[in-house]
Amino acid sequence: MDINEALRDGVIDVARRAATEILAVYDGDFAVQHKGDDSPLTAADLAAHRCIVQGLQALTPDIPVLSEESKGIDIRERRTWSRFWLVDPLDGTREFIKRNGEFTVNIALVEDGVAVFGVIQQPVTDGLWHGTLGQGAYRREGDHDIAIRTRMPATAPLTVAASRSHRDGRTQALLDALPGADVIGCGSALKFCKLAEGAIDLYPRFHPTSEWDTAAGQAIVEAAGGVVQDLAGRPFRYNQRDTLLNGDFIAVGDRDLLARLPT
Repeated sequence: MDINEALRDGVIDVARRAATEILAVYDGDFAVQHKGDDSPLTAADLAAHRCIVQGLQALTPDIPVLSEESKGIDIRERRTWSRFWLVDPLDGTREFIKRNGEFTVNIALVEDGVAVFGVIQQPVTDGLWHGTLGQGAYRREGDHDIAIRTRMPATAPLTVAASRSHRDGRTQALLDALPGADVIGCGSALKFCKLAEGAIDLYPRFHPTSEWDTAAGQAIVEAAGGVVQDLAGRPFRYNQRDTLLNGDFIAVGDRDLLARLPT
């Protein structure tokens, strides 16, 4: 599917409207519920979900939408989709609850399992990043796009992103094996944005994520020159398994860095 200017800007507008819905909740008092997997849920998640689903259906009525808040869609139906929108209405709900600003709106277009287009919006700062495979990656400031690229070559000392909310032993072991590496803590899909901009070199993830957590970020990183792959060296793909959970992955800005990482 061609991502033309009208569609791209339409999706960006949807993301920005969702950000407005999120901030309306963020600026006041809000209750926190918990879903069956004990992950938190707020009114902001639901408001952003409704806004995005309605907006995408208006833009592309023939393309189905899979959102974190509608993940109960039967797998037999999902398997018939060659193209769909994959959405996290509020990525980083824990960061939202902490009120540290490090949460995002994630919207990706997936074609035949490949994340081909992504938009990530940070409501608190109004930062917005988007990327399309074969067309490049950009940071949007106001109504203008600034082209972004990953850092190549990735020379020492490396800058590595590690989650503030999820720091496990294997991540720490990798960090310990990279002497002199500068470690940056960052929440939500903002790690992908920093990677796409060249602000970091490496984002390892050895803790469960869901497909909607990574698709938009992968599209932006790979449009900017980087790569996201599993630990066996295979590219990340979507809607290919019974589960919507991802396995472990490594995201790098410089593909050549993969061969230099400790195993």
